[in-house]
Amino acid sequence: MTQVNNPLHGIKLESLLTDLVEHYGWEALGDRINVRCFKHDPNMKSSLRFLRKTLWAREKVEYLYLKMNKLPLPAQKPREDGYQASDKTRRAASHKVKPTKNSIDDSSVNTDIWGKSS
Repeated sequence: MTQVNNPLHGIKLESLLTDLVEHYGWEALGDRINVRCFKHDPNMKSSLRFLRKTLWAREKVEYLYLKMNKLPLPAQKPREDGYQASDKTRRAASHKVKPTKNSIDDSSVNTDIWGKSS
């Protein structure tokens, strides 16, 4: 796979984060990207570990880096439902059971305990 159109090709996450910290500082970086590793006792090691494990946070850091250096920004990937969320939220939403026509309505819940609703 070629990386011709990827402006981040060849840039390590550590150097990318170092540039952001030098430019903004930890406090301003934490204001721009709301993650705990930037706000509470920030350091390079814990931030790199978090960003390697968390795709949504890494995407925000990469986007800020591209914006800071005035590099071409990635196109937003449209979703079928038009909603933007993290991968974790998408996975949780995809596992939810949708109610069917035969599902129990709220009026008949616990009628055996509370008696018939009037």
